[in-house]
Amino acid sequence: MGSLGFQEILLIVLAILVLFGGRKIPEFMRGLGKGIREFNDAKNNVRRELEDGINEKDNKPASTSTTTTNN
Repeated sequence: MGSLGFQEILLIVLAILVLFGGRKIPEFMRGLGKGIREFNDAKNNVRRELEDGINEKDNKPASTSTTTTNN
């Protein structure tokens, strides 16, 4: 299986155009862009939370006191 050439890509684009029509493609691409943007935002939020947690852990002084519970 090789890489896609120009003719294969052109055939795929024409098939998509025939199946979905010219009016649906911009809506599809807009939705795809919105999904990618939301994914990147979520990824950045997770990265920021992890970095904040690491920084918070590094900045906290180590506590040496222990607590005991009576049962």
